[in-house]
Amino acid sequence: MSAALLVRVLRDPAVAAGLDAAGWNGLLAAARAERLIGTLAYRLDDAPAQARPILDDARRDTAREAQQALWEADRAALALAPLGVPVVLLKGTAYAAAGLKAGQGRFIGDLDILVPREAMPAVEQALIAADWEWVKEDAYDDAYYRQWMHELPPMIHVERDRLIDVHHTILPLTARQTPDAAALIAAAIPISDGLYILSGEDRIVHAAAHMLADGDLQGGLRNLWDIYCLLPDADPVALQARAAHHGLGAHVAQARRLAAALYGDGARLTVWDRIVRARLLARDGWGRETRKLLVFAFYLRSHWLRMPPLMLARHLWTKWRKGHRPQ
Repeated sequence: MSAALLVRVLRDPAVAAGLDAAGWNGLLAAARAERLIGTLAYRLDDAPAQARPILDDARRDTAREAQQALWEADRAALALAPLGVPVVLLKGTAYAAAGLKAGQGRFIGDLDILVPREAMPAVEQALIAADWEWVKEDAYDDAYYRQWMHELPPMIHVERDRLIDVHHTILPLTARQTPDAAALIAAAIPISDGLYILSGEDRIVHAAAHMLADGDLQGGLRNLWDIYCLLPDADPVALQARAAHHGLGAHVAQARRLAAALYGDGARLTVWDRIVRARLLARDGWGRETRKLLVFAFYLRSHWLRMPPLMLARHLWTKWRKGHRPQ
C-alpha cells in the first residue's frame, strides 16, 4: 500500500533509492493525496530524473504558500491591532512563522487564529471592515457555528481570496473534552507585534486534539508528521502535565505512540492504536482511499465525538436534507 510506503520513505529517505517506476508512481500519488509531497521533497536529496520536476514544483509551491500565509497573518494582525487582543497563529501558519521543522515543505490552506472568546464579536466586525466576508450564507450553518462550534463560520477576503478561521478554543463546545482556552492564550509566545504562537507543549496538544479528538483522520498522516516534528521541542514531563490540564492526556499519549511507530524508532501499540494506524494507511498505489467501511466508520466517529446522540441525529438529518454527502 502506497501510504505505508510514504511513511517508510519519510522515516528513512534511503528507502526511495530502491524503488522502481511503479514504486515512485505510488509514492508520489500517496504524497499528493496526503498533502505531504512538499515534505517529501524536502526529505529527498536525490530522485530519478522523472520525479525531480514534480518534487521541485512541490518545493516552490509550499514556499509560495508559506509566503502567502505569512502575508495573510500580517494583514489579519493589522486589521485586529486596534482591538489590542492577542492573535495566536495556529497550525501551518504558526509553524512557518516560527521557522519550525513542521513547517518545512508544508502546504498551508486557511489562516487559523485563536482569540479570546469575549473578543469574538469585535474581531468579527473588524475583519468585516477589512474586507473579509462569509464564505456562504446559510442560516442553519451560521447558527450551528455560533452556538456549538469553537470558531466563527469561515470567512474569505474579497480581494485575496484567502480563507480565515477564527477560533476561540480548539475543540467544539459539544466535544467531550474542554481544553482551557484561556490557558492556551496566556502561555502563547509573542513572535511579532500582535501575533503569537502556542507554547511548544500546547502546539502538540492542539495537533493531537485536531487529529484524534475531533476529526475523521482525513489528512491524518500529515497531522501525525506535524506532531512527530513538534515533539523534540517539548519537554515530555511538561507535555504530559499540560495535556492532562486540557483533558487530552490520552489523546496526546496516543499521538506520541503513533508518531514513534510510524515515523520514529517504533512503539508498543494498543489495539485501538492499530485500528487508527489502519485508517491512516488506507490509501492505494493510485492515491485512492481504501478500506471504505473503516473510513466511513471514522467519519461517523468524528461526529459522535463532537456532539451528543440526539444532537448528532438531528444534525446529520438536517445536513442530509440539505444535500450534504460524506466523501
